[in-house]
Amino acid sequence: MPSLEESWIDDPEELRWRDSRDSLRSLATAGAQVREAVTLSREAGVERVAYGERPRSVLVAALGGSSVVADVLELLAEPGSPVPVTVRRNLPLPGWVGPLDLVIAVSLSGTADGPVAIAREAARRGTALLTVGADDSPLAEAAHRARGVHVSVGRGRTSSRTSLWSLLTPVLLAADVLGLADVPDAVFPQIAARLDEQAETCRPSSESFVNPAKLMAVQLAETVPVVLGDNPLTGVAAQRAASMLARTARMPATWGELPDAASQVVACFDGPFTAGGGQGLAGRTGMDIFADPFLDGPAQPSLGLLMLRDAPSDPPTPEGDEAAALTDDLLATARQADVRVVESIAAPGHPVVRLAEHIAMVDFASTYLAIGLGVDPAVSPHVADLRDRRRGRGRPSAG
Repeated sequence: MPSLEESWIDDPEELRWRDSRDSLRSLATAGAQVREAVTLSREAGVERVAYGERPRSVLVAALGGSSVVADVLELLAEPGSPVPVTVRRNLPLPGWVGPLDLVIAVSLSGTADGPVAIAREAARRGTALLTVGADDSPLAEAAHRARGVHVSVGRGRTSSRTSLWSLLTPVLLAADVLGLADVPDAVFPQIAARLDEQAETCRPSSESFVNPAKLMAVQLAETVPVVLGDNPLTGVAAQRAASMLARTARMPATWGELPDAASQVVACFDGPFTAGGGQGLAGRTGMDIFADPFLDGPAQPSLGLLMLRDAPSDPPTPEGDEAAALTDDLLATARQADVRVVESIAAPGHPVVRLAEHIAMVDFASTYLAIGLGVDPAVSPHVADLRDRRRGRGRPSAG
């Protein structure tokens, strides 16, 4: 069973030594990323996206650590966007995409095969193009050739997992310009301020018992984690959390969104990773505190539930009250089954501000979890090996 060494995440020297690429410091710049991205977007002329006209439809191309950009735009546009927003990871570009549409392609390095290929095909068809990524990259070149808008991510951005807000901010600005989502200029300082608050709360010098991200890492370390959001907004945060737990902390995690995921998650409560050991509530015997790991085998990890909850509706709504009641009932059932429950509740604010709070928390927690488990949060030897094998065969990497 995995075991987290708490002293590694509480000792600043250990943190610096085990975090080879300063992932924690990069995450702490999220607020600064928002401010810089607003400036870079204005300089690039983001207001000219789609030639100042509302497109017939919008297609977002993003993958890997950048894919949450597409998920966020899809989430924000769904309630009131006058045009459809779809997501694509790679070619083929749908046949209906043409000169009346807008393609948004996102890649931190500007070299990701899928977004670059989609941007080039969109340019060939005369589609309006917005790209976000590194300057002097194939992605930037595709935008320039198509007379589209390219927004730089600035310098010093080395990982899409720690540079999310450099990628997402220009897309949110464009969405507001086009009327796809309501993200006015006044919201961006609020997003930056909430991210700054999270960086201060989750700072490396803060010890585990007062640092919510470190505490979350400790609580999840010996579990098989399931991440749940209580509505579509926290569902996006849950998907991001599962991705970060896997890619950063190397913890396989599943995610879901209420109410749809309630049954499949609750069904796991009487499975092999809870105290019942598959016997259900009636036959539950609890964990054996006298078990000998040498005679009986090592203890297995237990089921962990990370519940990401949105801020309560103000004023209250029937839908919000029903969602809160379902979440409370699910958590009560989980605790009865001896599932390890970790809750995180967002403070009030604009939807993107609330989303930013949850994303920052799980990003920090995943990084502390990686360090406490003795793995480098930024470098995976097996991912590098797979990438080398794919390149050796002359094929695109897995993203």
